[in-house]
Amino acid sequence: MKALRILIALLTLGSSALAAAKPVNLVFILTDNQGAWTLGCYGNPDIRTPHIDQLAAEGIRFTHALSSNPVCSPTRATFLTGLIPSQHGLHSFLDPKFMMGPEAYNTLQEFTSLGEVLRDAGYTCGLSGKWHLGANMTPSEGFTTWTTKPDGSTIEFYDQKIIENGQLRVEPGYTTDLWTRKGIEFIQANKDRPFFLYLAYNGPYSLGKLMLNEAKNRHAAYYADKPLHSFPRDTMHPWQHDNKAFHNTDAARRRMASEVSGVDDGVGEIMAALKANGLDENTLVVYASDQGWMGGQNGMWGMGDHFRPIGAHELMMQIPFIFRHPGTIPPAQTCDALVSNYDFMPSVLAHLGLADKMPQSPKSPGRDFSPALRGQPLTNWDNTIFYEMETTRAIRTARWKYIARHPSGPHELYDMQSDPQERFNQYSQPGTTEITTALSKQLDTFFTQYAAPKYNIWKGGGSKAKRHVP
Repeated sequence: MKALRILIALLTLGSSALAAAKPVNLVFILTDNQGAWTLGCYGNPDIRTPHIDQLAAEGIRFTHALSSNPVCSPTRATFLTGLIPSQHGLHSFLDPKFMMGPEAYNTLQEFTSLGEVLRDAGYTCGLSGKWHLGANMTPSEGFTTWTTKPDGSTIEFYDQKIIENGQLRVEPGYTTDLWTRKGIEFIQANKDRPFFLYLAYNGPYSLGKLMLNEAKNRHAAYYADKPLHSFPRDTMHPWQHDNKAFHNTDAARRRMASEVSGVDDGVGEIMAALKANGLDENTLVVYASDQGWMGGQNGMWGMGDHFRPIGAHELMMQIPFIFRHPGTIPPAQTCDALVSNYDFMPSVLAHLGLADKMPQSPKSPGRDFSPALRGQPLTNWDNTIFYEMETTRAIRTARWKYIARHPSGPHELYDMQSDPQERFNQYSQPGTTEITTALSKQLDTFFTQYAAPKYNIWKGGGSKAKRHVP
């Protein structure tokens, strides 16, 4: 009897050790064109996002996370490589001809990306949703499961073309639900092995003619009579170049709200699937958006490419950034440090115990904020981030934000403590010369250190994407 008890104890210890040694799964949920301000956990009183709010309540929410660029292909490339646009070469959204057809190619081919690192570490990697980084018909970058869109923009969410198993077909339904369903199928198929699910919703999107169409998802009726006061009614900004047709319209506000809640439904279903398959406590779930989005603030609607000159307003970059991993990430945390999407890859790899696998060439400007996930202080953290789109570059510190446009402006300077809405441009105002000079030097030093000559637009380099501003 004693021998039996010892045997059972040994088997139990062995089982526990095996469970402890099992690599942590990664579910990275990335939305399209979603400002952090559209979520309840970031203070929105109008839009229903209970499942995303629960993620934040059960983990950590970054309050000052900004993307390195205000459009989708560059930011997605940055999330997956840790490189800025002047390194990976995508300064704007990718042309459709590079996604399908004779000119299609993988824009990340020359780099080692997150999926490749995790594949080499024994993970099975699956994509469900938007790719928009080229050669969309064929799985790449470490992914073996691949259901995606043939393009980058979204015309509508219903009866749209998708790519599955290397074939193009029409999905007769709501594509937000499709991405969720395929994500759940991937989780169930790989529950017994380490996996990385890249769930890249093309919602809420919030751009183009679809914003004049009424929502048709399960939330449309709820928002049909809601005033949605969280969307400001400011007079249109003189720099607004696109999106004028639905600026300050009820239809656009309600469509956006409905699509945000549609994505939230998907998050709830994914979390339920993890729990049902016994994966809840061994999975790091990250929720983010590719870049921010403005819905009327300062009279602006959209992102940086919808303005002339190219915009660099804070809300064009501010993204939701939520991490959940029960037992490892303490619940109900917030972190106010300035972090960027170029910090994502080194931080996630560190959390997964793979810090030494972070690619070293090209050298990422990304920093490891994983101690904050565990509830530890970020010691010696440089509270500065940088971003760029084509000829527009910016530096953001705890107090100041400086925007420079090559070669001759207009430039902007904001005191983000006294003027967080960026209403008063202090550039060239009395008493600002010293801070402007210091920030300009810091901006130049950063890009001199990291920008690749062939993609450094300020120094005559080019872009893998079509240029908006010559």
